[in-house]
Amino acid sequence: MKKLSEEDLLDILHGAVILGAGGGGDLEEGKSLIREALAAGKVFNLVDINDVPDDALICTPYLLGAVSPIRAEEESLYHGLPRCDKHPILHAYDSFQKYLGRNFYATTACELGGSNTAVAFYCAAMNDHYILDADPAGRAVPEITHSTYYFAGLPASPIFAANEFGETFVLDNVKDDQRAESLVRALSLVSKNDIAAIDHALEMRVLRNALIPGTISRSLSLGRTWRKSLSNTNTPAVVAEAGGGLVAFNGVASTVKYQTIDGFTKGSIEIEGRDFYSNKNFRVLVKNENLAGWINDEVCVTIPDLICLFDTDTGHPVANPDVYPGQSLTVVLLPAPVEFTSVKALSVFGPAYAGIDCDYQPIQVES
Repeated sequence: MKKLSEEDLLDILHGAVILGAGGGGDLEEGKSLIREALAAGKVFNLVDINDVPDDALICTPYLLGAVSPIRAEEESLYHGLPRCDKHPILHAYDSFQKYLGRNFYATTACELGGSNTAVAFYCAAMNDHYILDADPAGRAVPEITHSTYYFAGLPASPIFAANEFGETFVLDNVKDDQRAESLVRALSLVSKNDIAAIDHALEMRVLRNALIPGTISRSLSLGRTWRKSLSNTNTPAVVAEAGGGLVAFNGVASTVKYQTIDGFTKGSIEIEGRDFYSNKNFRVLVKNENLAGWINDEVCVTIPDLICLFDTDTGHPVANPDVYPGQSLTVVLLPAPVEFTSVKALSVFGPAYAGIDCDYQPIQVES
């Protein structure tokens, strides 16, 4: 077990933003949750999955919805509704434990990202529970089905969900993760595109071989490397090397389009090349996360590999929807978790999901 310091926690969140590949939620929201728990005197204890008892009950808390704000005209739909003083994820967590008649032992993040990693940490700390050094994605992903839970055929339900209005929902007897995605996404659509949910409440003996181990430690290592490299003139290159990836492009954002459709932030980012990349352009397809990249209209990378954007001037990773026209950007590509390169994984989170008719080609890093 490792007791995480505040510096560790912030390094983990920054590493998770990088590995979030544009998604995973808002970093500032994640920092706020961590600081709230620390201010309450809570402790964040990270535990290796091999040190967890077989009968320990684990759950996966997360926030689901679009990463772009709702339109002003949509705000009127929520006028007059009450607001809950308690964070929706804690409301769902408490309700779930009462429903099951037993307490959780630990939480695991549903993915790596600025807020969704923090949400799992927050639930565990606020309840004096543990945090698993593992998750089912090893990156951020748009849908519930994009996880090793789904690849392993593990049941998502029962699912507990809550929104900021104090409304709670129980979803049981759900056929599979595809149906779970539809149901939870529908709840998000009537909850200002933001629903707190907890699923895959299973014992460790079931989860042990279904999770990707060591992902939080990887985030910590990458985040620490990032922080220490900020005085370097080429932080993205340092991070790329540490993550086993490469720098693929450098330029200035020329066109940025984001819109909320069906509960997702969808859009594209176009980057005009400069210096070595002059007379070239890089286009990124967005669906919450960065799904695919083209250089001069030729596909150069697709999911499940990670497309990570950095502000070239500050060295900070940039998540969606925070890219803006005129911003200097460096594109870093990192390899996908090996668990996402199986035939089944690629069938649900490969080029076809991004609407691209080609086989998955892993990024090639020079040795």
